[in-house]
Amino acid sequence: MRASGLRRPRGDAPTRARVVRSILENGPSTAAALAERLELTAAAVRRHLDLLLEEGIVESREERVYGSRRRGRPARVFCLTDTGRDGLDHQYDALAVDALRFLSETGGEEAVTAFARRRMESLEGEFDELAAARPELSPAQVLAEVLSQRGFAAAVRQLPMAEQLCQQHCPVAHVAAEFPQLCEAETEVIGQILGRHVQRLATIAHGDGVCTTSIPKLQEPIHEQNRESHS
Repeated sequence: MRASGLRRPRGDAPTRARVVRSILENGPSTAAALAERLELTAAAVRRHLDLLLEEGIVESREERVYGSRRRGRPARVFCLTDTGRDGLDHQYDALAVDALRFLSETGGEEAVTAFARRRMESLEGEFDELAAARPELSPAQVLAEVLSQRGFAAAVRQLPMAEQLCQQHCPVAHVAAEFPQLCEAETEVIGQILGRHVQRLATIAHGDGVCTTSIPKLQEPIHEQNRESHS
């Protein structure tokens, strides 16, 4: 007797892995966006998504819109669940959590905060090195490249008044859920490197599909704007 439910052809596993990787690298995605990126039919993508939904690797939610909401029903996007992320690189989470718990118990919250800041100190050196090698990149793009090299799958989204640094993956999400000092230190260092106040809008550690940091664009001095208007 043929088993009931969805069948899982072995040959489809590599394609499902591509779907998962695309969501990891690009963040919560609609079925249509996945089909376009992977050069698959919409029907094929939905079949793979159905299997990934059943296995608990992805979940479907309404697309989060920043700014004015478009007309019509919000689009459905697919994002990785904790189970899906577990299959990537969280094998050391339990050890890291135990270590930070011990540090908190023996040294207090200040010790955890100091550790979180120390962990991010090398980011500035890596930023300076890459900025010198890739002068065509903006500071935010350089930072995204550095974070991607650390496994954060980061990219920059351009908005009228700000840039958004979007980290589609967080290798320490489970740890940061218990120790938010990791996210706070990261945000602090991002602001220091870019030389401006930045604002964390969302984090994977707190259940969002992507870590999003708003980076306000530098405004031209008023006298420079006046000079251009009179030229």
